[in-house]
Amino acid sequence: MDEINTLESLGFTLPTPAYLFGAILFGIIGYVAYRFGKKTTNNYIKWLGVVLMFYPYAVPSTWMLYVVGIGLCGACYYYRDR
Repeated sequence: MDEINTLESLGFTLPTPAYLFGAILFGIIGYVAYRFGKKTTNNYIKWLGVVLMFYPYAVPSTWMLYVVGIGLCGACYYYRDR
């Protein structure tokens, strides 16, 4: 337990379970979108899938993870037929 306190004093914190669940969920959705976009040669969906897979590394808070993820999923839905 001392190691965790030492890391927290240095500014490192562990992500919450909600953040981990969201990162895994949007990563899986991103992978599916990437495969769908590649199969249908839809570049919008393919690149949105890549962004969905990797954006959790750049988003620091849980609420922002879900807002951006839902927005990107909405963009995938919008561009699915193009």
